[in-house]
Amino acid sequence: MGRPQRVTLRRITSLDQDEFLERVHASTDLFGPRMPLPATPEAFQAFLGRFDEGQSADGLLICLRDTDVIVGNVNINSIIRGRFQSASLGYAAFEPYAGRGYMSEGLGLVLRHAFEELRLHRLEAQIQPDNQASIKLVQRLGFRNEGYSPDLLFIDGAWRGHERWAVTNDMAGLVPDAPHPTLPAH
Repeated sequence: MGRPQRVTLRRITSLDQDEFLERVHASTDLFGPRMPLPATPEAFQAFLGRFDEGQSADGLLICLRDTDVIVGNVNINSIIRGRFQSASLGYAAFEPYAGRGYMSEGLGLVLRHAFEELRLHRLEAQIQPDNQASIKLVQRLGFRNEGYSPDLLFIDGAWRGHERWAVTNDMAGLVPDAPHPTLPAH
């Protein structure tokens, strides 16, 4: 029997605004321009508007099980159905909780949610090569490096190259009982 989970996963809501903004402000040195999260109430409300509970994007929070304190943020972005059944991940740990293994546990729950509940086949993470903490995180979770794309994402005023990391539901051992209804039979 494995270690009990220290974290839970839940969808972000408007009720999270104040705590989320506090965590973002406390963590700007941690992720800097790499993960541009909303820093004002207006930006937070716009951020929430991107999510539609797993239809095209899903906004999730990693929270401490005992206190429900927010320790990290995960976005399942650009969900594409049909023959692709794929999405991109964006994530950030918050201070003072970074470096304690909460993101590893939380992203493990995200994989279960994405593969079993959303019934996706593949998740991708685009990571800047100097972000070694993020690379180690996805490696721990079984993602494979699929190469480097120059000028992939526009971050902090410039196009930035990223390593592309991916994991499939069969690689993670989380194949759903039935495929998503939008997957063609042939």
